[in-house]
Amino acid sequence: MKLEVYKQDGTKSGETVELSKEIFEIEPNDHVLYLAVKAFLANQRQGTHKSKERSEVSGGGKKPWKQKGRGGARAGTSRSPIWVGGGRIFGPKPHTYKQKLNKKVLSLARKSALSYKAKANQIMVVEDFNFDGPKTKDFASLLNALKVKGKRTLLLTNGTQENVYKSGRNITKVNVLEANKASAYDLLNNQVLLVQKSAVNLLENTIN
Repeated sequence: MKLEVYKQDGTKSGETVELSKEIFEIEPNDHVLYLAVKAFLANQRQGTHKSKERSEVSGGGKKPWKQKGRGGARAGTSRSPIWVGGGRIFGPKPHTYKQKLNKKVLSLARKSALSYKAKANQIMVVEDFNFDGPKTKDFASLLNALKVKGKRTLLLTNGTQENVYKSGRNITKVNVLEANKASAYDLLNNQVLLVQKSAVNLLENTIN
């Protein structure tokens, strides 16, 4: 599969990039994609939720009223779970949501995601570029020139490009990642997958 390489001004450079058939033209595995996305989202959870049990709430040291004689139910503490202000029964406790998948499953998931993107013609290759400093205006101009402004866009770079990252982080619906760090979820969760020319090889080598 060949794709045109675009310049920053939105015109075609005349160059093409050959995409690997083993990555961009496989039959997608939906179940593996589901597992990868589910694991990614689960791993984003902090798991710090907590509610106080009856032994942790303050007060309640004194017996509210005598055991017998007043005609009401007996009570030993005002912090019982059935009282307002009492502890909570079976409340949430901190725990990890982390899920692990083996490398072959994660690799197949990314291949499936890229194959879906290729079939939908949602991959664009742009020539390598960088900015002298964080310039959101220049990044917005690039998106406008490529006619992807307003679309949910993921830009994959070849290695760390701090100025490019800082230029794009303030633009809504835009995300910038190093090509070797993009998960299956990242590759799917966009309308346009924008890839720097030199990042194509990095992406393919990482998945393989």
